[in-house]
Amino acid sequence: MEPQKSSPRPRQPEGCLTTAIRIPVRIVALVLVVPVRMVWDALVVAGRFLKDTVLRPFGRALLWLGRAVFVWPLVGLWRYVVVPIGKGLGWLGKYLVLVPLVWLYRYVLTPVGHGFAWVYARVLTPMGHGIMWVLRGFGAGLAAIGLGVYTAVAWLARYLVVVPALWVYEWILTPIGHGVLWILRGIGLCLYWITRVLLVLPALALWRWVLTPLGRFLAVVGREVWDALGHAWRIAGHISLAVGRFLGTLFRWIFVEPVRWVYRTLLTPVGHVLRDLVLRPVAEAARGVGRATRQALATARESVRQARADLRRMLLGEPRETVGVDRREPSGRETRTLGSSTTALTKD
Repeated sequence: MEPQKSSPRPRQPEGCLTTAIRIPVRIVALVLVVPVRMVWDALVVAGRFLKDTVLRPFGRALLWLGRAVFVWPLVGLWRYVVVPIGKGLGWLGKYLVLVPLVWLYRYVLTPVGHGFAWVYARVLTPMGHGIMWVLRGFGAGLAAIGLGVYTAVAWLARYLVVVPALWVYEWILTPIGHGVLWILRGIGLCLYWITRVLLVLPALALWRWVLTPLGRFLAVVGREVWDALGHAWRIAGHISLAVGRFLGTLFRWIFVEPVRWVYRTLLTPVGHVLRDLVLRPVAEAARGVGRATRQALATARESVRQARADLRRMLLGEPRETVGVDRREPSGRETRTLGSSTTALTKD
């Protein structure tokens, strides 16, 4: 569900002072803010153009350069150097450190620990119990002696220190303290009334009759100035938008439309005429010249090849014709027998 919008606060009635302040302040603010808003809009447009044409391509180039210079070498270093070295070090640590430590713990430290546990349970514990029994009896005796000494010292401290001090506090210090407190209370009351009459009442009167009206007046002025600046900023935005549209329209009708008309009316027909009357015939002539040149080159190559063959035939004669040798088995009457042979060594 959409959140419910809070209803606007009811506007309180305003006096003539507020109205008298608002109109000139808004006029002055509008005169001062319009140039600032127009400059601001121009800077915004220039910034967007600069971002789209310069900063964004430059940022993409820097990003690609950063990847090529830093990321890809680091990834390659991590993948092909650090990871294999880490795996090798892990293997060395496992078989040179971890495995010996496990063996030492299992076959050396564990039996030694079991032996120490047996000594502690069978030897040290009974010995400690006996020592604690002796110390417990000795401590009980010392506690009894200390309790007697503490009781004697407490009785002496009570009747030699606490009782006299309590008597001095009740019969001497308490009356003196009450008198001093009464005197200080009177002095404090006098100082309170002096401070109230000389400082608090004048400050209260100054706050109530001077600073509060002045603050309300300055608050009204400040609120009106702020509202006037906001109103002027919005009006300046509309003015800047209208000026921008006017300048855009003026630029369009002064520069863009004439250039478009020249392109459509003059350059396009001239280009078509040049294409149909000049470029296409020149291209056709160039293609014909190319075909003729290729045919002439092919004819020249064939003539050179034929002349070279004739010259070789005149100097070396006709090449011998190779006689094909039938390597198949003889058939019919020419089949091999034990009395005849087809090899060159056994022929008669």
